[in-house]
Amino acid sequence: MKLQPTNRLRTLAIGAAVVSSALVLSACGSDDNTGGGNEGGGTKAASNIKCDGEGNLLASGSSAQKNAMDIWVKNYQAACEGSAVNYKPTGSGAGIQEFLQGKTGFAGSDSALKEEEVEQSKKVCEGGQGINLPMVGGPVAVGYNLAGVDDLVLDAETVAKIFDSKITQWDDEAIKKLNPDAKLPSTKIQAFHRSDESGTTDNFTEYLHTAAPDAWKYEPAKAWAGKGGQSADGSSGVATNVKNNDGAIGYFELSYATGNNIPTVKLDTGAAEPVEATVDNATKAIAAGKVVGEGSDLAMELDYATKADGAYPIVLVTYEIVCDKGNNKESLDLTKSFLTYTASEDGQSALADAGYAPIPDEIITKVRETISSLS
Repeated sequence: MKLQPTNRLRTLAIGAAVVSSALVLSACGSDDNTGGGNEGGGTKAASNIKCDGEGNLLASGSSAQKNAMDIWVKNYQAACEGSAVNYKPTGSGAGIQEFLQGKTGFAGSDSALKEEEVEQSKKVCEGGQGINLPMVGGPVAVGYNLAGVDDLVLDAETVAKIFDSKITQWDDEAIKKLNPDAKLPSTKIQAFHRSDESGTTDNFTEYLHTAAPDAWKYEPAKAWAGKGGQSADGSSGVATNVKNNDGAIGYFELSYATGNNIPTVKLDTGAAEPVEATVDNATKAIAAGKVVGEGSDLAMELDYATKADGAYPIVLVTYEIVCDKGNNKESLDLTKSFLTYTASEDGQSALADAGYAPIPDEIITKVRETISSLS
């Protein structure tokens, strides 16, 4: 998930899906992955936060939403001095496991709970179960480092073969065909993937499996299944390795590309033109998604094989996973207060230029209603 100008985001049009103007991003990103501060957005957001509960709220999970969490936590704690939120970007898989063990108030995940994980959650959520609350979305960028090449187009089949070690040099005929005007060197490809279980990996391999089923035979999963390649811990680890190695390629949430000045691949999806990894283009793809969860569960289904013009297909929706009932009484008020802020107009607008795409208005409205009903 290229930083997107604020005024551009405010004019997003996504067809039938209406995006709330409150979700239009309007402040700077944070942390060393985005290269900016958050002074302006923090003051505005903090002024409207309703503080409930005290103490320390523990949470962990998705590293793709780390930059968003950094902003939210900073703003929330500035307004609510009697409470602290400690979010550790351990990866979606580790975050879900800690939540299922009752160690955290909520988990961050880039993919919804699996059926077996919902069953496990009933042991922690007394009288209830774990549910998925979509909080922000955005593109999973395919970043690369190739001397002399600053405009690269790939399609799903080629990406799949690169990450499965079936294409091993940058001047391979398949890459040449997609980039007839590029001066591609014979440099060896170094493909980096996540070493930890990750929702980003789950979404990335869902794209490969859906859009290039003949080239990617593995089932989508949080754990990497492809052959060969090199691994690194977290999105930051993958991005660092891509940045530091000529011939490298990897996948990570867009802010890790923009914050590290890593060029990203344009995808040939079958649309009129190759599609760039931008917030705008990810929003078009997310807007075509739908809620498939039941009851208070708001898990979404995305179309990874979309050929719509300008729709970037490798997208993720990052969820906060909580108990619908049976939350820890000691941290319930603080959990609801913090998540109420993250889903609010101010919470969403604080994420400007951090590479996150808006959640459609009709869905974020349901998220707010669900948070208020947690017990």
